Amino acid sequence: MKVDLNKLKVTRNEAENTFEVQIDGHLSKLDYFQDDKNFVITHVGVYPEFRGQGVAGKIMEAALEYAKQHSLRVVPMCSYAATYIRKNPQYRELTNQERSE
Repeated sequence: MKVDLNKLKVTRNEAENTFEVQIDGHLSKLDYFQDDKNFVITHVGVYPEFRGQGVAGKIMEAALEYAKQHSLRVVPMCSYAATYIRKNPQYRELTNQERSE
């Protein structure tokens, strides 16, 4: 099934510490934890049928914009998140903010 990225609505599920998108009843999500200064991305997972269509990137963008708006330092523990940030230089500064003690 072809995914229309323009119609995807990424939501933040604060109770589960995820950014999520539902496509045809299937959940794709980014898992994170945060404190006052840090936003740690631990996993990004897309339902197999929808992989390779930009869904993970759309979820990453929403999560990184959230971190940016809240002045959080992003720590990409997930290899996909680290690669995404490397390929999208507009977000690199988020990983360089001062570390919390």
